[in-house]
Amino acid sequence: MKGFMAEFKKFIMRGNVVDLAVGVIIGGAFQAIVKSLVDDIVMPVISLATKGLDFANWFVALDGNEYATLELAKEAGAATVNIGTFVSAILNFLVMAFVIFLLVKGINNVSEKAKKKEEEAPAAPTTKECPYCKSEIAIEATRCPNCTSQL
Repeated sequence: MKGFMAEFKKFIMRGNVVDLAVGVIIGGAFQAIVKSLVDDIVMPVISLATKGLDFANWFVALDGNEYATLELAKEAGAATVNIGTFVSAILNFLVMAFVIFLLVKGINNVSEKAKKKEEEAPAAPTTKECPYCKSEIAIEATRCPNCTSQL
């Protein structure tokens, strides 16, 4: 049992697992922000554009009766197909995917700029020119292999 616990502790303490846990926690908090954005800002604008259609109450009751609101249908025990809730979930997903796309795009741009700076840095020279015969020789050479001059 000791070996199992030691292996589990090693697994948990790896950087990947901790980073993933932090990402999941921040993602959960971010989801609340996106849900509020969609429910409180985007959906009212869409509702205004669709002449007051309330997406929260856009549903179909499967028992054949008509209900004024989704809550009344649920209180009556009717099975419902909640189209408005589904549309809202799709919008939540699209907003979340777009924000993540922008985040990844920004990170990729920053890493590309850093990579370009590394590539632009001139490499240290590995050769030099013999001052006597003007041939190219190794930078560490103390004598020219071509003209045998002392450097």
